[in-house]
Amino acid sequence: MMKSAALVIASAIALSACANLGLGNTPPPAAASPAPTWKDAEANEFIPANQRAANVLITNAASRIDPSRPLIIATLANINFLEESSAFGRIVAEHVSGEFTRQQYKMVEMKFRDKVFMKQNVGELLLTREIRDVAQNHSAQAVIVGTYAESDKLVYVNLKLVKPSDNTVISSVDYAVPMDKNTKALLGRR
Repeated sequence: MMKSAALVIASAIALSACANLGLGNTPPPAAASPAPTWKDAEANEFIPANQRAANVLITNAASRIDPSRPLIIATLANINFLEESSAFGRIVAEHVSGEFTRQQYKMVEMKFRDKVFMKQNVGELLLTREIRDVAQNHSAQAVIVGTYAESDKLVYVNLKLVKPSDNTVISSVDYAVPMDKNTKALLGRR
């Protein structure tokens, strides 16, 4: 009887240890991640990465674009579905446009224009055949277009500054963004 009681107690202790290690049927409690702080937001590299990309476009274009003449930016498109975008494509375009503006380039705000191809929940998408017409309507010397491609760990971004009269690429930049939970949320992933 003593051996049976000792065996039952030993089994209970072993099962309890397994459960605490996540080896039993009961999953261990999930650790709640703390809410991000203002300091975390300030240290986030997403906005600076997009601003650096804009500066590369500007530097590479050098004297081929005139800061006093208008530029247009299109929402970045999903490389696999060029007529689709996401919050990611829209916010990257906003960051790039903002940096061009801070560098004293004249950016046309497309959200207030009526002759741009718009698709609900997508943004201002410019397809190659439409670039010339839209640029001409707004007297734009160049258009910033871009695409992004998702992988398991990164989102690859390509931006180009295109001369609309002949679709010549004036400048381009490629960079990658980590596929963290914030990026997944911007892409509409769960």
